[in-house]
Amino acid sequence: MPQTLDALDLVGHTCMIPDSPEHVWETSAAWIAGGLRAGEKVMYFEDGSIDRLMDRLEDDRIPVARAMADGQFTVVPSEASRAGWAVPVEEVGPAFTQAIRETAEQGWPGVRFIAEPSRARLGYGLDLMASHEALIDGILLRNPQARLLCIYDRETFDDEAIAEMRRVHRTELVVSPMFDDGLLRITRPEPGTYRLAGEIDHSNSGVLRQLLDRCLEDMLRAATAPDDVTLDLSSIRFIDVHASTELLRSSNEFPPGHNLVLLGTRPHVRSLIERRMHPSHGRLVLPPRWDQRLEAPA
Repeated sequence: MPQTLDALDLVGHTCMIPDSPEHVWETSAAWIAGGLRAGEKVMYFEDGSIDRLMDRLEDDRIPVARAMADGQFTVVPSEASRAGWAVPVEEVGPAFTQAIRETAEQGWPGVRFIAEPSRARLGYGLDLMASHEALIDGILLRNPQARLLCIYDRETFDDEAIAEMRRVHRTELVVSPMFDDGLLRITRPEPGTYRLAGEIDHSNSGVLRQLLDRCLEDMLRAATAPDDVTLDLSSIRFIDVHASTELLRSSNEFPPGHNLVLLGTRPHVRSLIERRMHPSHGRLVLPPRWDQRLEAPA
């Protein structure tokens, strides 16, 4: 079994088995953002889901347009990605080494690679996948300025493939959320702030209510609790009427001087909540969402 890691800054050649699709985009965006902040070259190999990634990058307010324009962030299209996964083992080493060498020649201090989970990759055979990973692992050991995060989700890869990928990686990224049912993912990036991603409906709105009840209890009992509770809803794509009612009801229970702050609400989510608000919900705060689209340059 590989050694487990709990932070992206420890990733070298590391695999990750995500809990849900939201986990995939959360981690992919964070990995890309970390590389851009460090001034590194970032290469992303897509396979049909680039729009989901760009949505999450926008939600996280990661300014990728400029990075794409100056070549720091490169998206390798699906056709090229799939062609690379089919390359014979004897050709992988020279091609991967050349990619690392070129980034150094261009002046980047390091390079990060990441690829979408792809059923096409498994189609070339598990033996070829394992051989590629083993060869790349040796190259990365000799080139520590280059790092690779490999994502293998259970919707795409079966148990046999995941077990084999764990075998050929020395480390595995494991970061547990507060909650993830495949539809809604909740994490706690900092005290008093909770990041929600996905969809909130009747199946999981009870979890939202439990979270807010616990926050309210902490607020009333713990002297060190933050004055406000912040829910970052930037990546919430859908919320039903029942869940919006839970938010309003919870905010009404907050004591004076404390607020429930909903950050980054998308227009349709904000509209649903605002239509149900009335003066008694004065402790619910809805700051405006940023409106700048992060788009690739023409």
